[in-house]
Amino acid sequence: MKSVIAAATLAATLAGTLALPAWADPDPADWQAVSEAAQGQTVYWNAWGGSDSVNAFIAWIGAQAADRGVTLEHVKLSDTAEAVSRVLAEKTAGKDTGGGIDLIWINGENFAAMKEEGLLFGPWAEALPNRALTDPENAALSADFTVPTDGLESPWGTAQLVFYHDSARLPEPPRSMAALLDWAEDNPGRFAFPQPPDFLGSTFLKQALIELTPDRDALSLPVTQADYATVTAPLWEFMDALTPLLWRQGRAYPQNSARLIQLMADNEIDIGFEFNPNAAANAIANGQLPDSVRSHVHEGGTLGNANFVAIPYNANAREGAMVVANILLSPEAQARMADPEIWGLGTVLDMTRLDEADRARFEAIAAGPATLSAAELGAPLPEPHPSWMERLEEDWAARYGIAE
Repeated sequence: MKSVIAAATLAATLAGTLALPAWADPDPADWQAVSEAAQGQTVYWNAWGGSDSVNAFIAWIGAQAADRGVTLEHVKLSDTAEAVSRVLAEKTAGKDTGGGIDLIWINGENFAAMKEEGLLFGPWAEALPNRALTDPENAALSADFTVPTDGLESPWGTAQLVFYHDSARLPEPPRSMAALLDWAEDNPGRFAFPQPPDFLGSTFLKQALIELTPDRDALSLPVTQADYATVTAPLWEFMDALTPLLWRQGRAYPQNSARLIQLMADNEIDIGFEFNPNAAANAIANGQLPDSVRSHVHEGGTLGNANFVAIPYNANAREGAMVVANILLSPEAQARMADPEIWGLGTVLDMTRLDEADRARFEAIAAGPATLSAAELGAPLPEPHPSWMERLEEDWAARYGIAE
């Protein structure tokens, strides 16, 4: 096969029309060539589809891509692991070109798994033109749950865990896990979290672990390199005490973040939480929560991370996928995404790197009444190594079962 390709290349050279073979990787640094090759491509973006606001934003990105000659198809997922499994199945079957997925919304353990299995194209992310608008010193954009991105995925939004409460019922909420337990003892049944492996429920476990563990440094390492029993003992002691004090005595759990908002609206719980600092303000604007709801964070800080997109190693439309990723990093897209009326996700751009007109896009964004300022949010706590989430989910299920 190599000799056939070499002969074809030599023939093209002699004819004065040297061209890369069709299977060759695009060079992300040659953006003009990437943009030209992307013309007419259809990008199948596998991304979570569980939110109307997120789906609408992705549809808007599709309209911007169409202006650049790229068709974007949003393949709605309920779990990113579905996409990871498909790429792995294609690799196992020897389908190393023409894959069915061109772009994936990904982070955490899914990125770590794809990187480990060699399922990602790259490096490419740092060569995107709009990547220059981010801060190269921002560690959250170059490491995903402590795993170096190595140019294999491009950031496009930031998020941070934020709690919310109805100030009319609870003027001063607990601001630590220890205080939350004390409060729950006095107010049984008034707190809930989605059951793991729901992302938000697993995030609650990680937040509690970070606050309670005697060895926080161990969380930056793979779980197999830590003394798991010692690191997690305070977490399980906390959970043993909290579980019977939960909504429905821990015999049932809300399915997701939307259900938490409904429980708050129905006056069944007094404290909820979300991984979007604008979630409560958005719910107020949509009429889902009363305007007395306010957000708060814990005194020691709360978890934060970045959302990324990655390109599978066998993607059929790599150039088109890079064009979409670059659009996601544009000031227009980032400001639209950051607007609570659209979505409210945090930007990855560095305001000092934007021109005056683009900074004005962000300055014009009106924060909702329940949205905390950057100072109030504080610096986000780093995510543990992705292996911790999987182990915590398994341990939680073994200890407390899966309620219906």
